[in-house]
Amino acid sequence: MFKAVKERMEDVVMDTGNPLVQGSIIDGKEVRGGSRMEVRSPYNQHLIGYIETASPDDVNEAVASAHRVFHDVMKSMPAYRRADILRKTADLVEQSADEFVRLLALEAGKPLREGRAEVARGVQVLRFAAEGAKNIGGEQIPLDSAIGGEGRWGLTKRYPLGVVAAITPFNFPLNLVLHKVAPALAAGNTVVLKPAEKTPFTPVLLYKLLEQAGLPQGALQILMGPGTDIVEPLVTDPRVKKVTFTGSSAVGWRIKEMAKSSKVTLELGSNAPNLIFDDADLDAAAASIVKGGFVYAGQACVSVQRVYVQQNAYQPLLDKLLAEVGKLKVGDPEDPATDVGPMITGVAAERAESWVREAVAQGARAVAGGKRNGTLFEPTVLVDVRHEMKVVCQEVFAPIVCLLPFQTEAEAVAYANDSEFGLQAGVFTSDLNRALRIADVLETGGVWINEVSLLRYDHIPYGGVKRSGIGKEGVKYAIEDMTELKFIGIRLL
Repeated sequence: MFKAVKERMEDVVMDTGNPLVQGSIIDGKEVRGGSRMEVRSPYNQHLIGYIETASPDDVNEAVASAHRVFHDVMKSMPAYRRADILRKTADLVEQSADEFVRLLALEAGKPLREGRAEVARGVQVLRFAAEGAKNIGGEQIPLDSAIGGEGRWGLTKRYPLGVVAAITPFNFPLNLVLHKVAPALAAGNTVVLKPAEKTPFTPVLLYKLLEQAGLPQGALQILMGPGTDIVEPLVTDPRVKKVTFTGSSAVGWRIKEMAKSSKVTLELGSNAPNLIFDDADLDAAAASIVKGGFVYAGQACVSVQRVYVQQNAYQPLLDKLLAEVGKLKVGDPEDPATDVGPMITGVAAERAESWVREAVAQGARAVAGGKRNGTLFEPTVLVDVRHEMKVVCQEVFAPIVCLLPFQTEAEAVAYANDSEFGLQAGVFTSDLNRALRIADVLETGGVWINEVSLLRYDHIPYGGVKRSGIGKEGVKYAIEDMTELKFIGIRLL
């Protein structure tokens, strides 16, 4: 089966005129019959294939199958077997790296070097999860610490929750799927996955590799189609014990309301602040900002957006930044020389263009970029911006970086915290005392020192505060949140 899927993927890659058609995968079988949606290349709009969308009945069937397989198979599967499946899948993904990289370029518009980085991270997530499956432990509690606890032992043990609903976005269709699926399976749960309808084929290829590695039929279900039709019946089903979502803030908080008693993890938007002090290494800061602001055309929730620069360093930093931006090549994601590929849709690129035009009309200046060619949007640097402008106070999700000057440390912190978002931040300074002071008071889920907000390793706790979400991802932390802690007490007779 995997060979057939791989050949179909290669047909698309080689542009043979044989578009993919993919339905939902329920209880190990592909389900067709829903309405068809086109999947097109963000770069040139070439037809990649079609998905056939799931119905409410399909959602019910997928959850019922996942619920049954959890109780019949996964709940009692020993840790070494879960770890073995994940480890074998990691090896298969690594062996299939070229197919994944090409597919990411086609359906996500991701430049080849970024695709290779995503695949490498996906392999790493699977291996972390394989290790984590074998290390789900509890603790022994000394009950005689409490009055009357003599002659008694206490211990804790973690148990899988059951069915996990995972809803993922377009921007990392392999790695963000794995950040939900791999920890859930490591913990012994089953998963119903709703991938982004713009990037549906990468998760299907992953599914086939999990199947080849020995994942039991029905442990992972995939529902195809837009969230408007699928999400509500999925997250409101009482058999779903946890919902994990990555996407927009508006949708995320609505999902939390719908999920009611289920556990929920939300990894939502941001407009990440990065603070550059005049004692920082400005060369390193400029290079980091370029990477953090323009990787995957700025379509990452921790992309650099707001850059606050101490007044004495403002012009030197800007000069270095513009020199770095001038080296970037924008274009075809399948060209190995491309640094910045397309945005996911024409609508997304038009939105970015309109926000820049609005900012310029309000007094900002685009000292680099600001122009659109179809779905390609030039890496853009804006100066003379104000905090009430959309490009500063909202999430731009585009290759747009805004520079704002500040004088004092207190002023920089106040600017950075003046946002409804709080995912990650970056601080550049050679003064460690200052760096740690600022890290303590920034209202974000994570702070990088001498590194931009974009950086994420797959085993760190990752998640935001305020409107940026609740809960933590990162394999170890996701596994913990996808289990239930039970206390067991023993009276010695």
